[in-house]
Amino acid sequence: MTVWLVKALLQARPGGDPPSARTGDDGAMGELILLRHGETEWSASGRHTGRTDIPLTARGEAAAVALAPALARRQISAAFTSPATRAVRTAELAGLTDAKPDPDLWEWDYGGYEGLTTPQIQVQRPGWYLWRDGVIPGDAAHPGETVGQVGLRTDTVLARVDPLLAEGDVALVAHGHVLRVLTARWLQLDPDDGRLYRLDTGTFSTLGTEHGYPVIMTWNTPPHPSR
Repeated sequence: MTVWLVKALLQARPGGDPPSARTGDDGAMGELILLRHGETEWSASGRHTGRTDIPLTARGEAAAVALAPALARRQISAAFTSPATRAVRTAELAGLTDAKPDPDLWEWDYGGYEGLTTPQIQVQRPGWYLWRDGVIPGDAAHPGETVGQVGLRTDTVLARVDPLLAEGDVALVAHGHVLRVLTARWLQLDPDDGRLYRLDTGTFSTLGTEHGYPVIMTWNTPPHPSR
């Protein structure tokens, strides 16, 4: 058994037991559906996009539309979206017209690195790695967050949606890094273990349980326009 899996089984999420410990055996709860918003000009060029409100590109909108068939086959009891336009629009185009904005689903606040690519940041800080080195403070609109602070936000999201999973699937439409942190917390891992899960724009992922333990069901699945 790998080290990370042992850690996943042993490390409890702060604030309560994992959802599976309260709902019982497999099949007693829905799955958590994660949608990363469609492509934007900044995501396509690798620029860190935290609180800057960037619209979807035409390709990003097409990818969001292509997610709709997979969602239509689901019994979705509730849906939540980051307040960012790119996430709200993705939810609408994917058919989640009743998705409620949740400020805890905002992307990681990149502070002074907002709008910069990793190579640009590494000119200033050689070898810089977001998950290890974090960000620097920015202006008043971008004060910056630690990965631990992002983890606290995702813990709040998970606590909020936990009882809703008894009614069916719950969809969350948000951003790459915040959803990766949320996935780590679902798996009872540290927030910075989100670095292990690459997540592309316009993709569909699901989190669930197996034998009472939280697991990844599907991950980083692209849309299928023909289905």
